[in-house]
Formats: sequence, structure tokens, C-alpha cells
Amino acid sequence: MNNRTLKIVVPIAILILGLVAAKILASSRRAPERHQKPVLGPLVEVITAQPTTVSTIVRGHGEVRPKTTVEIVPQVAGRVIAMHPGLVTGGHFRAGEALLTIEPRDYELAVERANAAVARAEVGLEREQAEAEVALQEWDAIHPGEEPTSGLVVREPQVRQAEAELAAAQADLAVARLSLERTILTLPFDGIVESETVDLGQYVTIGKKLATVFGTKVAEVRVPLAERELAWFRVPSRPGIKGPSATVIANFGGVSQSWSGEVVRMEARIDTTSRMIPVIISVPNPFETSGNGIPLLPGTFVKVEISGYDLEEVVAVPRHAIHDGNVIWTVEDGKLKIVPVTTVRTDMDTAYVAEGLQSGDQVVISQLDAVTDGMTVRAVETATTSIENNATVSDSPENGPDLQSHVSEASSLIESTDILGKIAFFSPSPPPILSPSHLDSGSAGLRSNA
Repeated sequence: MNNRTLKIVVPIAILILGLVAAKILASSRRAPERHQKPVLGPLVEVITAQPTTVSTIVRGHGEVRPKTTVEIVPQVAGRVIAMHPGLVTGGHFRAGEALLTIEPRDYELAVERANAAVARAEVGLEREQAEAEVALQEWDAIHPGEEPTSGLVVREPQVRQAEAELAAAQADLAVARLSLERTILTLPFDGIVESETVDLGQYVTIGKKLATVFGTKVAEVRVPLAERELAWFRVPSRPGIKGPSATVIANFGGVSQSWSGEVVRMEARIDTTSRMIPVIISVPNPFETSGNGIPLLPGTFVKVEISGYDLEEVVAVPRHAIHDGNVIWTVEDGKLKIVPVTTVRTDMDTAYVAEGLQSGDQVVISQLDAVTDGMTVRAVETATTSIENNATVSDSPENGPDLQSHVSEASSLIESTDILGKIAFFSPSPPPILSPSHLDSGSAGLRSNA
């Protein structure tokens, strides 16, 4: 075979051998195994239901006002000759201290004149009584054994007139003394001056307003509440009955201060605009503070927490864990269950469930876009059963690594498979607003916490 023939045959042989080898390898290759893609349920956060006794708290807001407010108005006229150093706006004074002194000289002279008039009336009465005695003796001498035919005979009218004149003089003396006492203005309670319009040397007249003061022993807070909230605590029906305790909280520059108070009464009518009923909270010693605290001044806007009845054997859950008004999601054996419940009360963050949950039930507190009864879920229990901040997944050190591992696992599966559309994630949508449910007979026990 010459070189030319080899150049043609050898490439053809190599090509045929390659095709045969490829055929043999293809026929001996095993078909790839098909792997079932794992079905992952959404990751949900749960808390464990624990029936317990809960003390209800009725919350509201109101404005502080003094219980006692008085306008200082003189009852006598004259020039002001002395003033209490605390008789200025914001000044303090004690009970019985002289706040204002009016020039007393005219009233002292009036007392002296009244004393003289009393003395004159007493002399006139003594004279009339003596003359009446003489007249009676003369009657007896002329008509022995006979009674006088008229009171005029023994001067009875003259004696009664003298007695009346003495009584009038004594009354005038009492008025003069009272006017003298009124030249010194005092009040029977400790207080603070809210405003004043008087100064030393000023001439004041009867009935002229000189200052406004208020007492510091007790303050009051007027708290408008919805009608339904009044069912959760007892308002005293008359003075002297102890009402529920209350805490009054004021915020001054980001620093909170609190005072203890008591519900004492409610106002006699509903506000026609807001349909709210004002409840009055009494706060003793509002000006007593510790350290550099600010006193509870009139006009301060405060938050009020009133201690209500106890709810027995209820489960407290985050308010957003209630769906469609009366439904809760629970997890059992990795399956989500839609459970109807009965709530006896809801407040700003919490709902109290009386029926539908058992001790140990896992309550879902995460928000999902869509759920079906029996769907597969993966439950992660929150680090705390506190219901104040469990709307988001806890990132505490204890539970953080576990939760993070679940998230990483889900992310890896998303990258390696095509099941992105089958995995549910937490919805950022806000929780539904739930109206407070009325207490159903037998749903939960109530015990007074007053």
C-alpha cells in the first residue's frame, strides 16, 4: 500500500473505531436517577399556650386638674399694708398663714363705737327695768292684791324696747369685730398661687378678685373612657367607698414619673361629641416627688392605668395572632390547624382567649399570605412567651442560631431546586384590627382586683 493510500485509510479507520467506541459507551450508560424534590412548609414562629389568671388593666389618657381651686376676694375694703411672700404666681403657702392684710384702723374704730353703743344700751335697759319696778310698787300700794290691768302700767313696752336696743348694739359689735377679722385673709389648706393681680399699697374693694390659688393635697385626673371599658372595673357609687387603684404616668422630657391614685367617681353625663364617659382619678400628694422629680402640675397630660377585674383561666396571645375576628392558627405534628376561639377582652397589644385553646397548644404568631387547614409548616418557638414584643421573630442568642440554620437551609434549597413558588414567607402586611368581644356567660371567671 503506498503512502497515498495510507493517508486515506488510516483517518477513516480511526473515525470508524471512534464511532464504535461511542456506541458501546452509550449503550452501557445507566439512566440518571430521578430524585423527589423535598416539600418544605413555611417557617412560622409559635408560642406555647398557658392558661393563667390575668389582671386586666384599663388604659386611658387625661389632663391633671386641682381638686380645690379658690379665688381670693376681699370682704372688706381698704389699702393693702402686708402681703405673704408666697402671694406671687407659683408661690406656695401654708394653711392659716396670712396671705393679705388690709389697713385695719377704720375697723378697729368701728369696734370701739360698737362697744360704746352696747354699753349705752345696757344702761338704758337697767334704767327701764328700775322704773318698771317702781311702777309695780306704786300699783300694789294703790291696788293691793290686784294684777295690773295693762303692761303700760308697769312699763313693759319700754323694757322690751331697751332689750331690743341692747341686742341690736351687740349685733353691731359682732359685725364690727367680724369686719376687723376680715382685714387678714387666710385659707384653710396648703396651696399654690396660680395668678394674682394685687400689690402692696393697692386699695382693694369688696368683691374684687385679687388672686386664684389651688390646693396641693389632692389632684384629680379626668379620663374619658368608652362605655364598654366601664364593665371591667367598679366605679364607687357614693363617697367613702374605696375604688380601684390606678397609676398615673407623666412623661417629662423622655423621663417617666408615676403616682398612685384611685377611681373616686364618674361624671353625671356622657360626652355628646365623643360618646365617652369621664372617670375621675384622685391623686394624693401630687407635689411630693423624689430627688429632682417634677411635681404633677395642673394641665399635665398623663396616661392612666386602672386595675380591673381578674380574668381566670385565659390564654394571653398577641393581638395580631387573632384572624378574622375569632380564629387562631395552631401547629400540631407539623400541620397548621385553623381553630375558632372565644376572646373575652382585647387591649392595645394583647387578646385574652377563654375558649378554644388548651394548655400546651402551639399558637402561630407569624403572619402568612395564605393558609389552609392541614398545610405543612415548620414551627420555631419564640425565645420568650412574653406577648409584648413577639410580633417579629426573636433574634436572641439562644434561638438565633437555630432560626438562622432554618433560613439558610431554605435558601440553599431555593438555589438548588425550582420550588421557589412552593415556599411561603412571612407577610409584611399589618395584623387585622380586632374589636373587643363581649364577655360570654361561662367563658371566663371574673374576680375583683380592686
